[in-house]
Amino acid sequence: MSEQPQTSGESTLTVVLALVVNLAIAITKAIAGVLTGSAAILSEAAHSVADTFTEALLLTALRRSDRPADRRHPFGYGKERYFWSLLAAVSIFASGAVFAFYEGFRTVFGAPEEQTRPLVGYIVLGVAFVLESVSWTQAFRQVRSQSAEHGHSFWDFLRTSDDPTVKTVFLEDSAALIGLLLAVSGLGLHQLTGSSVWDGLASLAIGALLATVAYILARTNRGLLIGRQADPVVVKAIWRRLASEPEVDAVVDVLTMLIGTDRVLLCARLDFDDALTASDLERACVRISAELHTEFPDLDEVFLEPVPRTDPELRRRVLERYGF
Repeated sequence: MSEQPQTSGESTLTVVLALVVNLAIAITKAIAGVLTGSAAILSEAAHSVADTFTEALLLTALRRSDRPADRRHPFGYGKERYFWSLLAAVSIFASGAVFAFYEGFRTVFGAPEEQTRPLVGYIVLGVAFVLESVSWTQAFRQVRSQSAEHGHSFWDFLRTSDDPTVKTVFLEDSAALIGLLLAVSGLGLHQLTGSSVWDGLASLAIGALLATVAYILARTNRGLLIGRQADPVVVKAIWRRLASEPEVDAVVDVLTMLIGTDRVLLCARLDFDDALTASDLERACVRISAELHTEFPDLDEVFLEPVPRTDPELRRRVLERYGF
């Protein structure tokens, strides 16, 4: 658990940087959208507003999830990070994708619109791309650093990470860069062809992009809220470690659940040597628990349950869970 404060601090820096960048970009895009009459730029302004709300929700997630355990919440508040991150995904869809779809349909199927001051749009979108790149670079560096620490490839870590804040920032910044390219394309094609349909199509593409990101993030946080198991690599290592204990005849079952970022709840059902006395069993459980905490720092709570491996009901439940 010693690495958690450092990781949390880096996540906070990533989120704060993204918030400041998106707030500045949202204002400039909104002004440019009004001056140029571009639906794509207005959609991008809504995109940045959604991202700003998202960062505020992520900061709330970081602050509230770090509270210590208490009587009402004995396993702590780690899952609050997943809840607020889920709201962030909803924010991206509600205030970003929906507005982009509205602007797109209005422009494509409405009366043709004249383009004004396209140069302003190009300048604002170019500056926004530079600023978004700064935020994206910080998020990319954090994902790459954490993936190396956990022994995963970049994309595997992004897919399985239990820290939704950095994943949210990375995906929304990536979507922002792609969205800016779409907006430039719509603005340029409108200028070249004189048809505002291209601007509307770019807005629709931005809406589809935001909806996709919102869906990915919502699905990720839904799984974490329901209760996802720890990294399978860690689970297998714990299983092997328990099986190697001299007092353990067999490992019957290992249950894990993520209860926060870098926090794992472990319940292991073990068939101990029948020759052990009650005091021997107690001392073995205390020692094994301490060794597990030392070897696997992410373990927050460890429960060891002595059970007979031949118990038919327990065996049935284990077989049903793993589909054997």
